Amino acid sequence: MSGAIFKSTSVVGLTTLLSRVTGLLRDMVYSQAFGAGTLMDAFLVAFKIPNFLRRLFAEGAFSQSFVPVISEYKVRREHAEVRELVGGVVGTLGAVLFVVTLVGVLAAPIIILLFAPGFTQEAGKYELAVDMLRWTFPYLFFISLTALFSGVLNSYGRFAVPAFTQVVMNLVMILFAIGIATHSDSPGIVLAIGVFVAGVAQVLIQLPSVAKLGLLSRPRWQPAAEGVQRIGKLMIPGIIGSSMAQVSLLLDTLIASFLVTGSIAWLYYADRLMEFALGVFSIALATVILPRLSSQHSAGDTERFSATLDWSLRLVIVVVVPAAVGLLVLAGPITATIFGYGEFSARDVQMTQYGLMAYSWGLIGFSLVKVLAPGYFARQDTKTPVRVGLIALAVNMGLNVGVVLPAHY
Repeated sequence: MSGAIFKSTSVVGLTTLLSRVTGLLRDMVYSQAFGAGTLMDAFLVAFKIPNFLRRLFAEGAFSQSFVPVISEYKVRREHAEVRELVGGVVGTLGAVLFVVTLVGVLAAPIIILLFAPGFTQEAGKYELAVDMLRWTFPYLFFISLTALFSGVLNSYGRFAVPAFTQVVMNLVMILFAIGIATHSDSPGIVLAIGVFVAGVAQVLIQLPSVAKLGLLSRPRWQPAAEGVQRIGKLMIPGIIGSSMAQVSLLLDTLIASFLVTGSIAWLYYADRLMEFALGVFSIALATVILPRLSSQHSAGDTERFSATLDWSLRLVIVVVVPAAVGLLVLAGPITATIFGYGEFSARDVQMTQYGLMAYSWGLIGFSLVKVLAPGYFARQDTKTPVRVGLIALAVNMGLNVGVVLPAHY
């Protein structure tokens, strides 16, 4: 069992490594070409908003609810019923996402005001972010469908293609940054359009693999279907649970918008370096064990369920603790080597380094959560992670309001 998990984790991990490397290349292009000023602050907020909702709905509540249900269907139902479930979920989710996307585009001025109220204090920054958001918000529609098809493929042991979608996104965004934005009079808008195109590409690349499984059926509006309703009911506490971490990120961005120009970019680049370490191993492992745990729970195999979770936790401790220490000790050289070029100044490097040193302490906790949470989701228990998330949110809010705002740092 451990060998199979390790093999699958290695496949996802290597593909995720490629996606993280291309992601770092993308961020290196951004930092060298555009620095950490007004344009990047505005773009990163416009990019963070659909990503906030993506992690909340698509990769958070939806994936955690959809994968256990489709895994159960795969074990206990006929293939035709699985195909019908996928068609119903695609049609129902797609319709809801279309409405949400339309509202988001129309309400862009209000949304930017909520996410980054400090932008109104600098001439042109708020308006630029609004224009960018109108292009980046539809990314939510495409990345949610991407997460849906990824869940289908992961449930059938196809991990490589879903993991590769992030590589496609990074390459498209790099192409738009280097090939168009650096030569444009409106580079920020070009970067935002690149996000939109990347979302479309992520969906398209998965369709052939889903079709090979015989699960690419016509989308249907079926909110009353049994499987769709079960997923919807599981999503309600899942949304609350996922929102805890995302609201924390929202609060961080909101408070950073009141700090000096560049603060949002510094935090973003530091977070990207931490996410590199998190994604290559911990997220890859979590991606692999969720469908496996779900199938074991559906089959009533509690012994293998426990063994899978125990082995995964031990592996996380062995790998992640040294990685966290390495990030803390080498934060300066890592930041300077990756981002210290072009428009990215020495002060930008220093401030990003401080952010990475702070984030390194959280790598262990984030990694353990990534492995422990699937144990609850596989049992279709989405309430326990909600309670834990509420505590984490309260602590983060208290520290932000009590420490960051008074210090203005």
